[in-house]
Amino acid sequence: MTTQTRIATQPIPGQKPGTSGLRKKTRVFMQPGYLENFVQSIWDGIGGIVGKTLVVGGDGRFFNEAAIQTILKMAAASGAARVIVGQNGFLSTPAASNLIRVRGADGGVILSASHNPGGPDEDFGIKYNMSNGGPAPEGVTDAIFAATETIAHYDIQEGPDADLSVIGERPFGAMTVEVVDPVAEYATLMEKLFDFNAIRALLTSGYQLRFDAMHAITGPYAVEILERRLGAAPGSVVNAVPSPDFGGGHPDPNPVWAKDLMDAMYAPGGPDFGAASDGDGDRNMIVGKGCYVTPSDSLAVLAANAQLAPGYASGLKGVARSMPTSCAVDRVAEARGMPCYATPTGWKFFGNLLDAGMATLCGEESAGTGSDHVREKDGLWAVLLWLNILAVKKQSVAAVMADHWAEFGRTYYSRHDYEAIETGVANDLMAALRGSLGSLAGKPAGDLVVESAEDFSYTDPVDGSVASKQGVQIRFEGGARVVLRLSGTGTEGATLRVYLERFDPSDFGQDPQVALTPVIKAVEALAGIAARTGRSGPDVIT
Repeated sequence: MTTQTRIATQPIPGQKPGTSGLRKKTRVFMQPGYLENFVQSIWDGIGGIVGKTLVVGGDGRFFNEAAIQTILKMAAASGAARVIVGQNGFLSTPAASNLIRVRGADGGVILSASHNPGGPDEDFGIKYNMSNGGPAPEGVTDAIFAATETIAHYDIQEGPDADLSVIGERPFGAMTVEVVDPVAEYATLMEKLFDFNAIRALLTSGYQLRFDAMHAITGPYAVEILERRLGAAPGSVVNAVPSPDFGGGHPDPNPVWAKDLMDAMYAPGGPDFGAASDGDGDRNMIVGKGCYVTPSDSLAVLAANAQLAPGYASGLKGVARSMPTSCAVDRVAEARGMPCYATPTGWKFFGNLLDAGMATLCGEESAGTGSDHVREKDGLWAVLLWLNILAVKKQSVAAVMADHWAEFGRTYYSRHDYEAIETGVANDLMAALRGSLGSLAGKPAGDLVVESAEDFSYTDPVDGSVASKQGVQIRFEGGARVVLRLSGTGTEGATLRVYLERFDPSDFGQDPQVALTPVIKAVEALAGIAARTGRSGPDVIT
């Protein structure tokens, strides 16, 4: 027996979605009414959900299951016709995007804090995706935020929870809940895009692969596709069982948090190919034997070779990168005669380009890469495209990189993160830097000279919308560049991200931190990070 109940409430401060929805500490979301207020604000911000079909799922982190039950009860009380849910509440972010698209759903609610740690004392997140499968654009997130500031009640169905353990559909009040295999539709899509026969021949030839799922959502997807369908040796996928706290680790696929994988790939007799994915399955890390591939280089390599996979055999319509991502892909686009777009950080900015057929391949320096097959970045997709390329070229990762640099030159690149800076200090640092931009051109900075400086603004070429104050971008004479921005993906304090790059057309063997030393000194001279924050160096270097 179920009943519909209207609960009186009032606005809760601070429920403003960031680049990927609302992220807070898990215990904040667990406060009475906190999740309910935001979910009701989603319904109100999108104009209601009466008669609509939604997709709901998450990465399995702590509070995922309880939150989904609340969302289902609120969807039923607000008149939704059907909600499609991954079995046990599991759906990777790219799989959710695909499911929205193939089922013609009106939108979806994805529960994840992406690459952030999980657990009762760690992070949780929720975001709304549109009918194209992509994250809600700023106009919609602004409307949702506005609703959080005026909310007076929320509607919820009282009664037992929905059974999410058994695949199939069943009534849930006046709504239908359909529980689906979270992997099946996604795996079918991957088989359409890639030459599974060629990859299978590679993986069954004695080729050693190691995929670290980091105790996160991609584990079941990787086991099904890499081991069962493509023949990788059993156990090639490690940390494959999703855990509410990601095994106590930090599910961010970079050399710092995926150290076990890096150690294995650089050990004598290590695997031929290594990869990792993050909490919700939308990011990736690629490593060859003794060869780490930066996300920016990975994007450029995929852009140069995507046509080797069946799904991209006709070529790319264009490529896009987030502005902080290195310019390596720009050089590929120029050489191949393709359009190349630089957008603000946040996958939602790629959506219009993909929907309009202006770009096929998109990527971010933060280990997110994807294409027009869905409207999210996609970690396992990137791994499969790499494997397809390697299977066709019959080369090692190191050889592919060497050939790429020989053709296009090498863009040395690194990101320095200063985490949990006191918010006021971080804001003051950026304000002071922005205030100096007009006088920087021609100014010495360490051993470099500033060529140009701007506060990056983006005008969407499809709908004309403008996004301003998207990060400070400073270019130096000789081809170096630095970008500084405050991240919207943390849950406490502020994270200052500093992106450094320097192009070299001929010397490819330097250590990136050594190659970037002049740029590191230049940004310190301009921004005074150490003096303002008291930090002797970044917390994380990737």
